[in-house]
Amino acid sequence: MPRPLLATIDITALRHNLAVAMRCAPRSKVWAVVKANAYGHGLARGMRGFSAADGLALIETEAAVQLRELGWQKPILLLEGVFELADMHLVAQHRLDIAIHCEEQIAMLEQSGLSNPVDVHLKLNSGMNRLGFRPDAFRAAYARLRAIPAVREIGMMTHFANAEAADNPGMPLAEQVARFARATEGLAGPRSLSNSAGVLLHEDAQALSDWIRPGIMLYGATPGARSAAGFALRPAMTLTSRIIGVQRIGAGETVGYGSRFAAAAPMIVGVVACGYADGYPRHAPSGTPVLVNGVRTRLLGTVSMDMISVDLTDIDGAGVGSAVTLWGEHLPIDEVANAAGTVGYELMCALAPRVRVIERDGDPAQ
Repeated sequence: MPRPLLATIDITALRHNLAVAMRCAPRSKVWAVVKANAYGHGLARGMRGFSAADGLALIETEAAVQLRELGWQKPILLLEGVFELADMHLVAQHRLDIAIHCEEQIAMLEQSGLSNPVDVHLKLNSGMNRLGFRPDAFRAAYARLRAIPAVREIGMMTHFANAEAADNPGMPLAEQVARFARATEGLAGPRSLSNSAGVLLHEDAQALSDWIRPGIMLYGATPGARSAAGFALRPAMTLTSRIIGVQRIGAGETVGYGSRFAAAAPMIVGVVACGYADGYPRHAPSGTPVLVNGVRTRLLGTVSMDMISVDLTDIDGAGVGSAVTLWGEHLPIDEVANAAGTVGYELMCALAPRVRVIERDGDPAQ
């Protein structure tokens, strides 16, 4: 009998969320972002769920090669480009698109001697100050790429720092959009600006995007404060387990490592087969929401490597074997992440290899 912890990946939900993104930006093509093992959902599952996308985007060259081996024939974009000259031949062999964000990557293209030209996407640092050419160097980089025989088409891209909070004074989204428009004015090639928040919240950014790059929304979570359900998104990952032990404690007794939770009155405590070695956030505090038999309750005390404790006091009939939902259907991952002081992205990506995973795949037309 396996441990009862289980992640269920809903392929139909992936398809549905992609359709939402496509409806939000009907004039744009879609790079479905599948980096980090499709945000913890599994690369092959992401490929199947996003089969209607115009292309897939990720970070890892080896994962891009795996997608080709799995049968993906449409474009694949390496969002960080290549890391050494030897990678260029893999890029050409597997027909990969690459981001170009620094002088060193342009030099690699110049030295590559590729007989099969590749499509590149020149990245503008429009204010996030992570990757990309600054506006005053962007056109020179474009011209340099234009002169390289190994380059076929040059796309242009940037990444938003605050699309989910567009008025952030540190870098307002409108300023990033304006910088991109100025830097790319008159240059030939497709443009890509919008991430999930850009797709969901900013039509002005969509208008400039020949390609959108949705990520987190495709998996049924959101980058901002508004709920995923508010955008008609469906959770693609549901993490469930069961109660494996019960303790009845008195007032003043404590729970877990460090005795960080003390009972104010007699309580019933359930022990759940899930811990930080499974990807549950160790820093989640008492009060983090959990469902037991479909009833909302709370985490108690410190998260252990293999177990957490939850409050069963007011849940009639709860005991060993009762069903537990950690996040997913009926308990948004964003809500759990917010309680734990993190983001849904991290919880998805942190799902541990030891967690059993099953798929649910309904009618693709649903």
